[in-house]
Amino acid sequence: MEFWNNIYTNFDPVAFKVLGFSVHWYGMMYVLALLSALYVGKQSLEKYGGSITSDQIGDYFIYIEIGIILGARLFYVFFYTEDPLYYLGHPWQIFNPFDQNGDFVGIRGMSYHGAVIGWFLGSMYYNKKHPTVPFGKLMDIVAIAVPAGFVFGRIGNFLNKELLGKATEVPWGIYVDGVLRHPSQLYEAFLEGILVFIVIYIYRNFKRFDGELILLYGFMYGSMRFVAEFWRQPDVQIGYLCCDWFTQGQLLSLPMIIAAIGIRWWLIKTKKVL
Repeated sequence: MEFWNNIYTNFDPVAFKVLGFSVHWYGMMYVLALLSALYVGKQSLEKYGGSITSDQIGDYFIYIEIGIILGARLFYVFFYTEDPLYYLGHPWQIFNPFDQNGDFVGIRGMSYHGAVIGWFLGSMYYNKKHPTVPFGKLMDIVAIAVPAGFVFGRIGNFLNKELLGKATEVPWGIYVDGVLRHPSQLYEAFLEGILVFIVIYIYRNFKRFDGELILLYGFMYGSMRFVAEFWRQPDVQIGYLCCDWFTQGQLLSLPMIIAAIGIRWWLIKTKKVL
């Protein structure tokens, strides 16, 4: 347990170097996240995709990856940084991977809620360009695939020593700069990734209409993120929004929960389809 408690002291975040560039475990986990989501998506396609082809899934992932990257980064810059106006005057800095000394540090700071918005816009654009693809079935495949990739994303956060947990005295805590903290990133990997995947995978055989699984995902992710925030240290530049417990992450999760419930109710009442 002592090794685990002091894992950041014993762990090198750099996996290897290529031509002077450091390849971090963090980046590798995000690549695994994308690949695993694509793999699960294509596996689900064979069973639940109907007339959707593998090529259509591949094209769709290109659309949403662009939306996800743009949405995640822009949302973080304008909602989580201390001086968002700086980026309005220096837009090239939003995706600048070098620090002030010219050292390559990568692009740090992504918002999952922003990624969701980017995914939504990318999906809408894809649907407009490819109206013959069954959109509801496509969304159900996405709902099954995303949680699988999310697990690796949160592991990447853990290995990168970011999105830290609150101070604690639990024996499985991790020391960060001398403070024992909850490994909240791993809690989120389980709650928002593994648990959400299990619920959606089981419910897939009971869905009432195509597209219901993506609404279940929105509800489950929002709920699990809301819960996980109780173990996660709030962003230093923001802190608690209210009552010494309500965070920005919880605030942004509520619209996801409400929207998922509302859209499902509306679709069932009106008998419309996605």
